[in-house]
Amino acid sequence: MNLVRALGSIGGLTLVSRVLGLVRDSLFARYVGASFASDAFLVAFRLPNLFRALFAEGAFSAAFVPMFSRKVGEAGGDVAPGLRLAEEALAVLLPILILLTAVMEIAAFPVVWALSGGFNDVTPGEFGYAVELSRITFPYLLLISLVSLLGGILNSLHKFWVNAAAPILLNATLIAALLFFHTDDTLLTARNQAIAVTVSGALQLLWLILTCRAAGVRLKLRLPRLTPDVRKLLALIGPAAAGAGAYQINLVISTALAASLLVEGSVSYIYYADRLNQLPLGLIGIGLGTVLLPTIARQLGAGNDGAAMHTQNRGTELALFLTLPATVALVICGAPIVAALFQHGAFTAEDTRLTAQSLAAFSIGLPAYILIKVITPGFYARSDTKTPVRFATISIVVNLALNLALIIPLRHMGPPLATAIAAWVNLALLYRALRQRGHFEVDSQLRRRVWRLVGAALVMGAVMFFLNDLFAPYTSGAWTVRTAAMMVLVGAGCIVYAAACFATGAFRPSDIVSLVRRKST
Repeated sequence: MNLVRALGSIGGLTLVSRVLGLVRDSLFARYVGASFASDAFLVAFRLPNLFRALFAEGAFSAAFVPMFSRKVGEAGGDVAPGLRLAEEALAVLLPILILLTAVMEIAAFPVVWALSGGFNDVTPGEFGYAVELSRITFPYLLLISLVSLLGGILNSLHKFWVNAAAPILLNATLIAALLFFHTDDTLLTARNQAIAVTVSGALQLLWLILTCRAAGVRLKLRLPRLTPDVRKLLALIGPAAAGAGAYQINLVISTALAASLLVEGSVSYIYYADRLNQLPLGLIGIGLGTVLLPTIARQLGAGNDGAAMHTQNRGTELALFLTLPATVALVICGAPIVAALFQHGAFTAEDTRLTAQSLAAFSIGLPAYILIKVITPGFYARSDTKTPVRFATISIVVNLALNLALIIPLRHMGPPLATAIAAWVNLALLYRALRQRGHFEVDSQLRRRVWRLVGAALVMGAVMFFLNDLFAPYTSGAWTVRTAAMMVLVGAGCIVYAAACFATGAFRPSDIVSLVRRKST
């Protein structure tokens, strides 16, 4: 399997999803702005988003894909043993998910209080509204978890594109709700968005069921039984969830503190900044992690440890090549990017300024967020989910301590900066553990290219800094003008970065051709 082509398949669909996500957020900013209604919806959406990130993009795949792949490999390519594992897992997980959803519906009041800290200076009626939105979105937890099970099967069969396409339905549904069901009442518009979240979960599940059947995958409902395989899977999922979801858990903490300690709109500033930060994270980090896990698991299963280490080095190299310019661009050009995407309707110039500040703080940690996705498959492919969870726990503690220390003096910049620093701590611990075990060593090619890539990104950043003022007048006004300005600005940055990469020797044209043609063994 070719790493670049597989990433391109996932990344292309993820790009469509993320672009639609930006359209959705732009419309949401227009019709709801940065207000209590937006804060209430974003708190209600935080828990479903957490489950999506933990299970659909992290824990379930980390635990299930290696087990499924191993069973298929042991059976000489016959998928029947793997599907039997999936049926046993479904029989146990479905009742648990139904019970969990029911408990969340009943306990919505304390759950929302925990997620928001009770908000800051709101009436009982306003808090009740936030609880209502959360009750509407909670069924998404059940639906997206089932989606992750089916998506894990398809990922194990190297049909990555199907699961990567599912989030498109989420964004398309929310966009449709904004376009056709928005009103002048921001509270009602936000409630319609909550309804759309759960509707999108049903659509995603239907999509996975239909595509699984087309691929010959039909799961039968069994009576729940804690078989040895299911026990092992459940033992792996818990640690994997905490390990893969440290970033999302840190965001939950940041949201709760911002809602309870900062002024109205702060949750929205952090949310909009995170959405832009998530664009490269989704395109690069999640895509690379999805491809690397089954690839490394297969290489280790064949006893080819050297190939597994080579794959991780090339994955790291590719991640840095794509991530460093995105980091520099989001830090330096945050204000014109936010203005072009969100500054219209209810979203003001002051909202743009404050959101850009949060974005700069988040983006400092972007390389760490993505490299964590590249490094953790080195643990998961060896069925080690406990080590990442230990380090994730340390990261969460660091994040909480820094949040408390920074949120008052830095306000809306404090939680994003705390999350970024905590991510670097997590990455450092993961890298040290792999290196000490002899499972990952930076090879000469990666060592040679890292600093050249950093230099090329800084050159691009210097040019973008001087282009900021030139493009600022075109980032507000008509949609066509804003879009054209962003396309030219991004295009200029890409050209400068590519030229700097070749000038510094970070990459040569022959390297790009070789990387595209190379296949993992």
